[in-house]
Amino acid sequence: MQTTSRPERSWHARGLVRKTVFTLGLAACATIVQTRSASAQESGLMLGAMAPDAMVMSLDGQQADLSKYFADKKPVVLEFWATWCPLCKALEPAMAAARKKYDGKVTFVSVGVPQNQTAEKQRDYAKEHQIGGELVFDRDSKAIAAYKVNHTSYMVVIDSDRKVVYTGSGTEQDVDAAISKAFHPRGM
Repeated sequence: MQTTSRPERSWHARGLVRKTVFTLGLAACATIVQTRSASAQESGLMLGAMAPDAMVMSLDGQQADLSKYFADKKPVVLEFWATWCPLCKALEPAMAAARKKYDGKVTFVSVGVPQNQTAEKQRDYAKEHQIGGELVFDRDSKAIAAYKVNHTSYMVVIDSDRKVVYTGSGTEQDVDAAISKAFHPRGM
């Protein structure tokens, strides 16, 4: 059996630590670069996919199916949000402007996520901040799973044929441009 002297082991261990730190540093940098350069459609549902059904709750505790919002054949905007989400708060003015601009032409559904939330807390917040549109609570995370939600502030725009035309999250979303995709089919 070959033995390694203490200084050699120490040198070898320092080399392994340096390699590990270097590798972890590269992975962290790649993640940061990937996050900064990711466009809205690189996560979540695929564009062109059919919007899935999912059971949620109304804020008064009644069972509801997201499919009911597709029945009138208008585009639908889903925003997955929470009262504690700073990105959602930053999007509130753009969402309010869109609700006003597309009133009667688009159905807006705010889907509350259950992490550190209750339906009551979201109902009170929505009332206090005058958040319009339909409000539902995803108590069992079924909509989160069905829509492959990666983050609060995740927005899905669905056209009148129930096809996904936009997905994205964060404060850099151009809400109006995303919604306009529901009225202008790709390639036209």
